[in-house]
Amino acid sequence: MRTERRPKISIIVPCYNVANELERCVNSILAQTYSELEIVLVDDGSCDSTACIMRDLAEKDERIVCVYKPNGGVTSARLAGIEKSTGAWLGFVDGDDEIEPEMYERLIGNAIRHNADISHCGYKMLFPDGRVNCFHNTGMLFEQDTERGMADLLDGSIVEPGLCNKLYRRKLFDGLAGELDAGIKINEDLLMNYLLFKKAERSVFEDFCPYRYIVRGASASRQKLNENKIFDPIKVKRIILDTAPECVAKAAEKAFISTCVNVFNSLAFTGKKEFVKEKKEVRTLIIDNWDKTRLLSKKQRAAALLIKALPGAYSGIYRIYSDKFRTSPYR
Repeated sequence: MRTERRPKISIIVPCYNVANELERCVNSILAQTYSELEIVLVDDGSCDSTACIMRDLAEKDERIVCVYKPNGGVTSARLAGIEKSTGAWLGFVDGDDEIEPEMYERLIGNAIRHNADISHCGYKMLFPDGRVNCFHNTGMLFEQDTERGMADLLDGSIVEPGLCNKLYRRKLFDGLAGELDAGIKINEDLLMNYLLFKKAERSVFEDFCPYRYIVRGASASRQKLNENKIFDPIKVKRIILDTAPECVAKAAEKAFISTCVNVFNSLAFTGKKEFVKEKKEVRTLIIDNWDKTRLLSKKQRAAALLIKALPGAYSGIYRIYSDKFRTSPYR
């Protein structure tokens, strides 16, 4: 049995043009009831006054460490922060979000009590109009072995793919940098989590929601469709599919084909003359992996059939369906 009473937690905060939000974010970390913290702020080549604010914050609290690097994306910023950090446990907070005071106290307590390598929880989305959506705040608590942790992550119905609502034992990051593609801008969290859960012997999940994801129109995940947004999710699921152990092979197959259908649905919202080549590529992927559609829900199987049989009419059909029936807590 491992014995760790008050281990240090290093919290990595990638910062890119967050001058208006960073102090609020850092203050929420400093307000944690768990005080054995190190906060590693990583300026990823910001064009605003983020670097100056980082220096000011570091002068006020010795637990804050600053790293400055050329712009390379959030994965490279996180890796730079990990390299600089000294804690036995690692957590991540985005520079424009915030966390509630008890978050790390409860996560590290669960990790120690359950002898886990990953301790994670839910989160909430705060919208500009005042709405708050929790994912999922059921209060449930359960352990996961390696297989269940990976399967739950790929399923996504309870365990969300983000890094910021999780706490990791440092050893899980050994050799991780060589397995990541820093060019992936969308679903990069899921890829890193997949590699970390693959190494974790045990995880513990408590469904409370202390991480506060502040929705901004300019965030990377809410930008209009582009090459990364179209193909990065498929690329990530392909990497997972090609490297998944046998115990989660079906979960990886389902995640891959489901993502292909979801990406085509996103393309269906665009005009008929937009992304024509990309629509053909994604449709071809669906057809080439048709055997995997057996794993989809009835609704997604029906969508796949329409994409295969009526590609020209699908955009109109999907738009009508979406306007009348589709709702999402992520909007």
